[in-house]
Amino acid sequence: MLKAARVYIRVVDGFNRGIGRIMMWGVFVMAGILLWSSISKTFFNPSLWTLEVAQFAMVAYYILGGPYSIQLGSNVRMDLFYADWSLKKKAWFDAFTVLLLMFYLGVLLYGALNSTAYSLGYFGKDSLSFWWDLITTFVTRGPQAASEKLGYIERSPTAWRPYLWPVKMVMILGFFLMLLQVFSEFLKDIARIKGETI
Repeated sequence: MLKAARVYIRVVDGFNRGIGRIMMWGVFVMAGILLWSSISKTFFNPSLWTLEVAQFAMVAYYILGGPYSIQLGSNVRMDLFYADWSLKKKAWFDAFTVLLLMFYLGVLLYGALNSTAYSLGYFGKDSLSFWWDLITTFVTRGPQAASEKLGYIERSPTAWRPYLWPVKMVMILGFFLMLLQVFSEFLKDIARIKGETI
């Protein structure tokens, strides 16, 4: 296997492992938020923000923990036949199915980019050009000039009315990291097919 592929696997796996280990603590964050929600409803005035923040925390926990879950192989799979296969046969099957997963994650990433562009006030059809313009303006002319590219910022229709773009940015980051991790798994499958160890 090429040295570049080994470096890619090591860097992506290490980064996603770090993020995943941090996101493991997200369960306690969600539990704390929901505990405060119960306490405030029982003893004080109910907090408007608790349920929505718990939902946002769940999105971050699930989406940012996804790459680490893929790395560990803890995703759900049908083991009716798979469990009895040899490592090489499993690698062939995984290498094929991971291509389908890459396509699916690519569609999800494209949808997240469109949805986030909408939440930042872009209502056109070409959201990729919006992102390109926004990033190049931010890099070349600074945050003030980039903020002029934004339109009406989408807010949640609830009483608390938080902005929605931060949670949508988490989705973009999570889907991107999942794509990187899935490509790492693909490279590992290719190495197993060739009989190499990583």
